[in-house]
Amino acid sequence: MPDLTTRDPRTALADARLYLCTDARKRQGDLPGFLDAVLSGGVDIVQLRDKSLEAAEELELLQVLADACRRHGKLLAVNDRADIAHAARADVLHLGQGDLPVPAARALTGPGTLIGRSTHSEAEAAAAAVQDGVDYFCTGPCWPTPTKPGRPAPGLPLVRYAAALGTPRPWFAIGGIDAARLDEVLDAGARRVVVVRALTEADDPEGAARDLARRVRALPLETPSVHGVDKKTA
Repeated sequence: MPDLTTRDPRTALADARLYLCTDARKRQGDLPGFLDAVLSGGVDIVQLRDKSLEAAEELELLQVLADACRRHGKLLAVNDRADIAHAARADVLHLGQGDLPVPAARALTGPGTLIGRSTHSEAEAAAAAVQDGVDYFCTGPCWPTPTKPGRPAPGLPLVRYAAALGTPRPWFAIGGIDAARLDEVLDAGARRVVVVRALTEADDPEGAARDLARRVRALPLETPSVHGVDKKTA
C-alpha cells in the first residue's frame, strides 16, 4: 500500500481527481472502516468537515483520518482552522471566503501545508486561480446542497468559467455532485470533483468511490475549449 511520507504532497495534489468531505460518522460508528473503503476505492483527498466537533475531539478524529490517509498514500485536509491543521500536521488546509486570509493562515501552518480556497463566483474563481499562497480552489456549488443550506448555487456556468480560465492550478467542482450528475460536471469542463453524500450515504462506499474515480480519471486533465470559449484567452 502506498505511503504518502515518501511522496511530495504537491505531486499528490497535482494527481488528485476525487476529493471527499465527510463528517465524523457518529451515527454510523464506522469511521475507520468507511475511510479504508473510500480510499481503497480511489478517493485522493479526505477532509473532515463536522461543525459539531470541539477542537480536542476534532484533533482526535483527525488522527484516525491521518492514519488512514498515510496507509493509502492520500492527502488529509482540515476545514477552516489553520491552528488545527498545524496541530494535526495535515497535508491540506481548506479556507472559505470568510475564513482567515491566506497569508495569516500560512503564517500559522508553515510553508509545507497546501492551502485551498472555496469560490462561488467568477470573480472569486479568477482571483483564486492566481492568488499567491493558494495551491488549489473549489468552485460551486453546482447544485443546492443540504451541507450548505441557504447558499445560492451558481451552477454549471461557473464550472464552465473556471474551465475556460485555463489555469494550471488544480481546481475542483463541488456541490451536489453524485454518480447521476457527474457526466454533466465533466461535460462542463471539470476534471476534479468534490463529493459528500455520493459516498457518505452510499450503500457500498468503496464501489461508489471506484466508479466515480474511474469516470473522472477516464478524461485527461487538460480541458478543451468550453462552449466556444478558448481557455487560453478567457
